[in-house]
Amino acid sequence: MAMQECKRAILGKALEDLVARARSGKEPCRIGLMASGGEHSDAEFLVAASAAMSADPALTVVGVGPKPSGILPQGMDWIETGCEGPELASGMENALSQGRIHGAVALHYPFPLGVTTVGRVLTPGTGKPLFMASCTGMSAAHRQEAMLRNAILGVAVAKALGITCPSVGVLNLDAAPQVLRALNRMAEKGYPLNLGQSVRGDGGSLLRGNDLLCGAVDVCVADTLTGNVLMKVFSAFTSGGSYETSGWGYGPSVGEGWDKVVSIVSRASGAPVIANALAYTAAAVRGRLPAVVAEEIRLAKAAGMDDELAAFSKAAAAPQDEVQAPPAVPTDEEIHGIDVLDLELAVRCLWKENIYAEAAMGCTGPVVKLAGSSLDKARAVLTASGYL
Repeated sequence: MAMQECKRAILGKALEDLVARARSGKEPCRIGLMASGGEHSDAEFLVAASAAMSADPALTVVGVGPKPSGILPQGMDWIETGCEGPELASGMENALSQGRIHGAVALHYPFPLGVTTVGRVLTPGTGKPLFMASCTGMSAAHRQEAMLRNAILGVAVAKALGITCPSVGVLNLDAAPQVLRALNRMAEKGYPLNLGQSVRGDGGSLLRGNDLLCGAVDVCVADTLTGNVLMKVFSAFTSGGSYETSGWGYGPSVGEGWDKVVSIVSRASGAPVIANALAYTAAAVRGRLPAVVAEEIRLAKAAGMDDELAAFSKAAAAPQDEVQAPPAVPTDEEIHGIDVLDLELAVRCLWKENIYAEAAMGCTGPVVKLAGSSLDKARAVLTASGYL
């Protein structure tokens, strides 16, 4: 009897997927939504889920968090957890690892060093979407290396969403000229790069603020912290900053060897942005984003990306003693307040004191992850060394 019911459930799910595909022409997709902890009413998550599923009948939104007392939007599933951050994160992680969801939208996620997210905004001048590479996480500790990697990762995200030859520009920040020269050298060696042009009179592929407002390119390359500020300005400038109304959120996670599609929204994100983030994440999943990233990195490496990164590292490196990491231990605590440019040095400083630590990027900035048992000693070491 139980076997028969199981077969019926499997058959029912298969028929449901066929109907969803027929109605929308899209592959069925289940996206988790961390539905607790925002700065607005939790109803924003339900409104967003309803809007996203109405626009895409093949999408199932799976809420993660304390289950609401009211009626869920039609078609929405739920994974009930506690309301604390670790409980929400654990519920989402388990659902991803078990295949219950194909991707997720979260309010926070401690991505490891090397993983970043590519946001998407609506440019006010033309109404054209613009990918912001990147805006949370951190693809590398140093700006030059990070911006070069962000260019490759931003192109990959755009391709996964169906833009076959995305145009790229580098925001005119410190290190931007060096990054642009490196990209040009890679293009000369065969990397298929489409450098866009500024709308300003002098042209070129270094972007000014005007270029962002009008969407002069498909992908804007910046460091994470600059990209994060720009995302907030674009998404909330009409509301005074307390409620994000526009755009697709801070985007899906990408990095070399990273196989998860976890997107970020802010605690200030409203229902319109959360709904768009769900759609953005579903599109990234359907576009096989991790595979596209792997192929884009392969193309970049074939055109000398590793040599360019090594040159950046050599130029930025200061003489320092070689130090080996202590044996790895579970990292259940974080230390905040360290400058992003000092993050790797701070970790090595702790290694010298036989304290295992990892560099990471939280949603509020760079963090050092370490075991709780080492927290007090680590704070003392970092304070004495000038990192805190």
